[in-house]
Amino acid sequence: MKIRILLTFFIIVWIGLLVRVFHLSVQSNDYYENLSENNSIKTELSAPVRGEILDRTSEPIAINELGFKIALAPHLTKGKDTTLLDKEIAYLLSMIPTLDAKKIAKTYKQHDSYYNHTFIDVVDFIPHETVIPLYSLMNLRDTIKISPSPKRLYPYGAVASHVIGYVAKANQKEIDADPSLQLLGHVGKNGIEKYYNRYLQGVAGERRIKVNAHNVEIEEIGRSATQENHNLVLNIDMRLQNFITEAFGNRVGTIIVMDTHGAIYAAGSYPEYDLNTFVSGISSKEWNRLMNSVDAPFTNKIINGLYPPGSTIKTGMGLIYVTSGMLHENSTVKCSGSMKLGNRAFRCWKGTGHGTTEISKAITQSCDDYFYKGALQVGIERMSTGLIRMGLGKKTGIDLPNEFIGTVPSRAWKREKYNKPWYQGETLNTSIGQGDFLVTPMQMAQYTALMATGKLPIPHVAKSIGNNPYTPNALDVLTPSEKSKLPIIQRAMRGVCNDPGGTARGFVSTRFPIAGKTGTAQTTGIAQGTKQRQSEHSMDYFSRSHAWFTTYGPAENPQFIVTVLVEHGGHGGEATGGMVSSIYNKLDDLGYIQK
Repeated sequence: MKIRILLTFFIIVWIGLLVRVFHLSVQSNDYYENLSENNSIKTELSAPVRGEILDRTSEPIAINELGFKIALAPHLTKGKDTTLLDKEIAYLLSMIPTLDAKKIAKTYKQHDSYYNHTFIDVVDFIPHETVIPLYSLMNLRDTIKISPSPKRLYPYGAVASHVIGYVAKANQKEIDADPSLQLLGHVGKNGIEKYYNRYLQGVAGERRIKVNAHNVEIEEIGRSATQENHNLVLNIDMRLQNFITEAFGNRVGTIIVMDTHGAIYAAGSYPEYDLNTFVSGISSKEWNRLMNSVDAPFTNKIINGLYPPGSTIKTGMGLIYVTSGMLHENSTVKCSGSMKLGNRAFRCWKGTGHGTTEISKAITQSCDDYFYKGALQVGIERMSTGLIRMGLGKKTGIDLPNEFIGTVPSRAWKREKYNKPWYQGETLNTSIGQGDFLVTPMQMAQYTALMATGKLPIPHVAKSIGNNPYTPNALDVLTPSEKSKLPIIQRAMRGVCNDPGGTARGFVSTRFPIAGKTGTAQTTGIAQGTKQRQSEHSMDYFSRSHAWFTTYGPAENPQFIVTVLVEHGGHGGEATGGMVSSIYNKLDDLGYIQK
């Protein structure tokens, strides 16, 4: 019996050993073969050159400055002994005295370890003209590796900074999301550089080599080329972009110049900032200055600035009114300058009133009272639903990152946000673009294009991506009834700029008729007891209204949209009419206006 038990035990042990041997020699063969290959085959990646950004005339907007980076061999330090490292740093400084020895030493020590067998980058960029005379001599040293390292350069500095964006060193979060950034080092942080980053950065090349136990290359066994020079052509014309920047001067706000199909020919958010300061790292002093500025230079006001639309909203609002079934184009109100609702007076901007007013006069002369009284008949639900359909309260779809959606107030919106009921007074405020109503300048430009053509275009900065033109289709959002009544709104918008009594009549001086709508969006409420409204220019700067003027031209053959917002600029037409006129005349000079 004991012999049987002992025999069984030995049989079980031998079976277990045989199974283990089989597993190690046969089933694990692939695993150990791959492990062995990984130990003997090394992959070297080569960074692609980032694609350039060009304007519509092929003028370079973002390019790559040719230069080199310097790397040192690993294991130049042994514990606290830095003799070898110090020797190499001294040599580098003898060649290029402008290098920072302390920074090189710190960078090297951060990345050197017993397990690291690759060269360590210690200088990110040295200009081409500095390195070329020294290249052959420095390259003879086994401990120094010099390799190409282009640096992003923005020839126009601060011009169009919020549209173009910039590249800077990738942080750990970005590297985790895209491991290729470990090699590339830099990534698009804002604007077009960020939105089209994957395309612009290209694809790394790969070289597979066999090495021995000492990490010495034996042979090359495979290679794939980099996919690079993915250039991007924009709709932007830098001649026009420079012009609008000069025209805007030291004001705070934004300008958008877009064709009626949505192509952005120029767009600026002001104040701007020099993009080149971010490529190599901005100083803390400059960063704090920009961050603490009350003018918010880092905010892309084109798509992230949220402002009450003021009277610019009256065009679409009027279209909703005359197609509501409650009002029609001949419906009139008697504007006396003020309307009572409960214990509150809702004023028209014109204290003496506009008298008998229908939709065309209400838009041309911007009568608030018409829209107050119309809003009580049409109601907030029809108003908000129609405006959202016209593109407000949602993203325009522009090819820029982190676009804001704004706010079109409604009962449901207020209940969800504040858990409070809706009041009729809020309906009146919404009808003239005040209260909680907020839009971005880009939304307003898109909305104006809808008024001009009856179609809602998708704004786009890119003209072509590689060999593929980028032309997103416009959206058909108007009802048949709205399309039939749209000419009424268009005639009124022409009247704003050309008719006696038009709110922009005295401020427009274009070579051809244009159409538009001014807006004076209040930032400070007016006390009920105030009899005589204070003039905008006599107010404290931050109490003044925002000045809007959104236009299309030529009036009879709409081709371009020009939307201007000046923060705390006061009256819309007065603050912006000259700028808008000069922009249309510049478009004509550049040959873009087809008469």
